[in-house]
Amino acid sequence: MPLVHVAVGVVLNSHNEVLIALRAKQAHQGGLWEFPGGKVEVDETIQQALVRELKEELDIIAECFEPLVVIEHDYGDKTVRLDVWLVTQFDGDPVGCEGQQVKWSTIDELTRYEFPAANKKIIEKIFSLRAAGLTSDV
Repeated sequence: MPLVHVAVGVVLNSHNEVLIALRAKQAHQGGLWEFPGGKVEVDETIQQALVRELKEELDIIAECFEPLVVIEHDYGDKTVRLDVWLVTQFDGDPVGCEGQQVKWSTIDELTRYEFPAANKKIIEKIFSLRAAGLTSDV
């Protein structure tokens, strides 16, 4: 079964809102919300992939980011390894460069959206960071 290595950004704005994007209907797990990112290419680091993917997908440049969590999830037809990074500073205004809908969500509102199963662990991690006081209360 193929393993897909993905760099994922949990992008926070100055209001402590999280950026989410709607996956294209024809994509794997299409029609669900996700945290932006994409596949790590053979000759790049995870950090390089994160910066490249956020630029390609959202037209932003990640300036300050740190590792958040690594998740492996088996969907049956493929396994994903999500290298998730907390992006706390970026340059630009996010737009859906690939036609995808993007929006800012408060941490509490994240539970209102349907995410792929692997992303649910990211949401749990975001809630645990807030509970530990590592993000501002929203």
